[in-house]
Amino acid sequence: MSVNLLAIESSCDDTSASVLTNGAIRSNVIASQKVHSQYGGVVPELASRVHLTKIITVTEKALIGAGILKESLNAIAFTSGPGLIGSLMVGSSFAKSLSLALRVPLIGVHHMQAHVLSNFIDEPKPSFPFLCLTVSGGHTQIILVKDYSKMEVVGETKDDAAGEAFDKTASLIKLPYPGGPMIDKLAKSGNPKAFEFPEPNVPGLNFSFSGLKTSILFFIKENIKKNPRFIEERINDICASVQHRIVSILLRKLQKAADQFNIKEIAIAGGVSSNSGLREAAVEMSKRNGWHLYIPAAEYCTDNAAMIAITAYYKFLAGDFEPLSAAPSARMEWKRG
Repeated sequence: MSVNLLAIESSCDDTSASVLTNGAIRSNVIASQKVHSQYGGVVPELASRVHLTKIITVTEKALIGAGILKESLNAIAFTSGPGLIGSLMVGSSFAKSLSLALRVPLIGVHHMQAHVLSNFIDEPKPSFPFLCLTVSGGHTQIILVKDYSKMEVVGETKDDAAGEAFDKTASLIKLPYPGGPMIDKLAKSGNPKAFEFPEPNVPGLNFSFSGLKTSILFFIKENIKKNPRFIEERINDICASVQHRIVSILLRKLQKAADQFNIKEIAIAGGVSSNSGLREAAVEMSKRNGWHLYIPAAEYCTDNAAMIAITAYYKFLAGDFEPLSAAPSARMEWKRG
């Protein structure tokens, strides 16, 4: 039997729909919201309203792009959390309506589990068990992946996420939102050793970025007092130095986890995994350690429905469905196991 599955992702400010057939992605449509740039960050109420205006069009484009009629769908998947509750409710309500109308199963997907399994969209794919560093604006975690459905968080940030450190730095040096990609671009022309930022002393495999954010804030303020044109004159070096420190924090912990669990199958996922500095440093580290490294294509790193679809496919095969009464959750806990 052929399995055709439609997935909806609406956890934050990207409206996305994807169609999968027998484990292969046939379409992945993403509509980003530009309205938030003027506010320097995502405004939850605006995000949910824009989802309402885009979700039907995005879904239709995904179905047309895949050459699939909605009547041929065998299941409907959606992001059940974590995320912005208003945005999640738009996606879950739409998915439930389709599931009910088409009389097909409904599949709820954990957003962070989907980031991990985005590594199974394209070849080559990791072998179990593997470690996955998931890095985004809201999460920074090291996950021990034992199976498609069995994952354990073995390290996580105790305060802010790595993506927040990028965003805060971008705001301090007056870069437009979203600032992470711009920092990555400017860092290419900068000296990563120009300025030294502290690396937090956090026990175990956990992370902390709040102290780094504070040190960057004081660094910028102090240097502007000395030279009002400091940011303008040294922006490339600032970006390169900040990026270098964030990447070093992430990879030192990943190295520690790989040694602790004696695992050489290593994956990276999440929006920050599209950062070129992180990718290049991870490749170099994998060569030194003999790791098999997996990083999704750029379009599958940021929030997208393809990662929801591939996760839902494995849940479909396992018969893991949701009742129509299932409610999305802004702070959804991992099922440890």
